[in-house]
Amino acid sequence: MADEQLRVLTRRDLLRAAGAVGAAAVAGPSIVDPLEATQAAAQRAPATRARETLEHLTAGEADLVEAIAERLIPTDSNGPGAREARVVHYIDRALGGALASSRQAYAAGLPALDQYAQASRGRRFLQLSPTEQDAVLRACEKGEAVGFAGAPQFFAMLLAHTRQGMFGDPYYGGNANFVGWDLIGYPGVRTMVSAADQRALEADRLRPNHKSAYDFDVFNKASARAEAPGFHGHTVAGHFDSEGGRSDGD
Repeated sequence: MADEQLRVLTRRDLLRAAGAVGAAAVAGPSIVDPLEATQAAAQRAPATRARETLEHLTAGEADLVEAIAERLIPTDSNGPGAREARVVHYIDRALGGALASSRQAYAAGLPALDQYAQASRGRRFLQLSPTEQDAVLRACEKGEAVGFAGAPQFFAMLLAHTRQGMFGDPYYGGNANFVGWDLIGYPGVRTMVSAADQRALEADRLRPNHKSAYDFDVFNKASARAEAPGFHGHTVAGHFDSEGGRSDGD
């Protein structure tokens, strides 16, 4: 394996050198300014993900919440998951408002879950493979996380909040770019529905409008801040329930 890796690296180096020689033959000799070279290298370097400003969670808590949410609603062949929906952003914001009563539960539950991961798997949750993370969460859900007495309640709370951030109205900070609504086929809030819209809806051909409820004047943003976050049952011709899914079971 070591020899094979060495041959691969050597071949890559040879190709890189050949490309450099070819470029030199065309462009001719040149003097490179060290500062310009440094700036050019920085521009070629992959951009690192900037940490989002947090309002209530600590950086460590946010990383753990995001990792857990990502396992609860993962990105897969069906489409984007909790990370793309910015579920952690929703939870962080809501902990200063409608979910403020849950702040202490996060402060106590996250380190307890991490300690259980360390005790049962030998590593902290963020260091585990996705399969191992799933096993930790499954143990919490079933009440089998030794040393974490409130694990089932904490798991249920975090699952509920993850669903809110995934499928709630984007006004509250989650469901970024409407990825949650697109995932379940919800075409969006409409205050008026034409007969043609209704027919398209029933045929599952109604195109999503990608609008928050609060893009409409009829919904008051000021009062929304005091309400429980998430999707509040705005309807399309009465065919959608409070979770944004079809009420007829489709």
